[in-house]
Amino acid sequence: MIKLSQAHVLGTIIAYLLGIFIVPLVIYYSKKKNLIDVPNERKIHHGAISRLGGVAIWLSVMLTFVFLVFLSYYPKGQGLSAIIVGGSLMFLMGLIDDVYGLNAKFKLFIQIAIATIVMLLGIRIEVFYNPFGADIALGWMSYPITLLWIVGITNAINFIDGVDGLAGSVVSISALAIGLISLVLAPSVPITALIAFILMGAMCSFLTFNYNPAKIFMGDSGALYAGFLLATLSITGIVKPSTGISMYLPILILAVPLMDVAFSSTRRILKGSSPFIADSEHIHHKLLHAGYSQDKLVLLLASFSLACALLSIFVVTTKSKFIISALSLIAVLLVLNTVSKFIKKKEK
Repeated sequence: MIKLSQAHVLGTIIAYLLGIFIVPLVIYYSKKKNLIDVPNERKIHHGAISRLGGVAIWLSVMLTFVFLVFLSYYPKGQGLSAIIVGGSLMFLMGLIDDVYGLNAKFKLFIQIAIATIVMLLGIRIEVFYNPFGADIALGWMSYPITLLWIVGITNAINFIDGVDGLAGSVVSISALAIGLISLVLAPSVPITALIAFILMGAMCSFLTFNYNPAKIFMGDSGALYAGFLLATLSITGIVKPSTGISMYLPILILAVPLMDVAFSSTRRILKGSSPFIADSEHIHHKLLHAGYSQDKLVLLLASFSLACALLSIFVVTTKSKFIISALSLIAVLLVLNTVSKFIKKKEK
C-alpha cells in the first residue's frame, strides 16, 4: 500500500514524465491529421501549430491517476469522482471545439450542465466567512454562486491562453498553491492535493513544449480542463475545509485569470457583445501593445501569480490571517495600479 505522502511526490513525477513522452506524439499526430492552429488577426503566433495540447494534459493526469490506483492507492471521498468525471466531460467538450468548432452559447450551456452535475454530487460553496459575526449559510444561493465560480474560472483560464507559456505557468503555480494549502489546512484534504500535484506535473511537461516559440498549444480542451480542475479543487481543498478568512484564498491564488475575466467580461457587456466571444483586448494583448515581448509578459504575469500564491500560503501558516490578507489585497491593488498606469503611458 503506497503512502499518501509518497503518492503526492510520485504522482507529480509520473505525470511529468508521461507528459514529456506524450506531448511529442500529440504534436506529430496533429500535424499528420492537420489539426493545427492557423494564425489570424486575433492570434499572435506564426506558423501552423498543434492545438491539441489538452489531449496530452488530460492523458498525463488520467494515466497517472490510474497508475496510482494499480499501486493499491485509491483516495476515496471529497468529491473525487465528480472532479474526475466532470473534468473529463469538460475536456471532451473542449476537444470537440478544437477539432470541429462549437457555438459560444452552446459551449456555455454544456459548461453549466457539467457544473450542475458536479454540484449535485456535492461540490458546492455552502458558507461564507463573516469577519464581523457568524458565518453566512448560503442555502439555495449555494448553487448559483458555485456555478458562477466553476464556469467563471473554467473560462478565465481559457481567456488568458493567448500567449506562449502564460496559461500553463499560471495553472502550474495555482495548482501548486492549492495542493500545498490543502495539506496545511486543518483538516487537511490530501485527496485534493494529490490531483493538484498531478495537474502541476502534467502542466510542467506541457510547458516544456509551450514556451515561446511554442510547438503546441493548450487548446480549449486543455484550458477548460485545467480551469475546471482549479475551480473544483479550490472548493474541495480550501473553501469547504476552511473555518475563517482562508476560504477566500482561491481569489488571491487565481488573481491573474480572475482579473482578466472580470475586465474582459465587463468590457464586452458594455459594448453589447457576448462575454464569451473571443477578442484581442485581454490583459496580455494590452501588455503586448504596450511594448512587452511575449517572454517579458509571461515573466511579469507569472511572477505576479507566484507572489499571490506565496502570499496565500503564508496566510495559512501565520496566526495573523486577517492582517496578512488585508496586506495581500493592498499589494495586489498596488501592482494593478502600477501596471495600468504603465500601459496607459505606453499607449500615449
